[in-house]
Amino acid sequence: MLERMREARRNESGFTLIELLIVIVILGVLAGIVVFAVNGIQNKGEVNACQSNVKTVTVAAEAYYAQKGSYASAIDDVGHTATTLVGAGLLHSAPTDVDYSVSGGAVSVKGLGKCPGYTG
Repeated sequence: MLERMREARRNESGFTLIELLIVIVILGVLAGIVVFAVNGIQNKGEVNACQSNVKTVTVAAEAYYAQKGSYASAIDDVGHTATTLVGAGLLHSAPTDVDYSVSGGAVSVKGLGKCPGYTG
């Protein structure tokens, strides 16, 4: 019986330390690639959200003009006119990453510092 146990241990195979280390390194490299890929996707989402806010404020400013006959010009304590559009019921809440101005009857909407990569 003792001889059978010794024979079973000799035929036993498993992973060596080197093989396990190689697998861990490969998994680490793959995890690093995934982290950088997800970070790029997140940045694109922030830029797209900012672009959406710019378009929303543009439409609200034009709707305000259509209702009142002039563009909203009251500026709140942060320097944004979007709170006037909220008061008129044209926006649900004032976005903090967008501001607009009116010159020569044209609405100019811009993304502020919280809009990474947005140049519109």
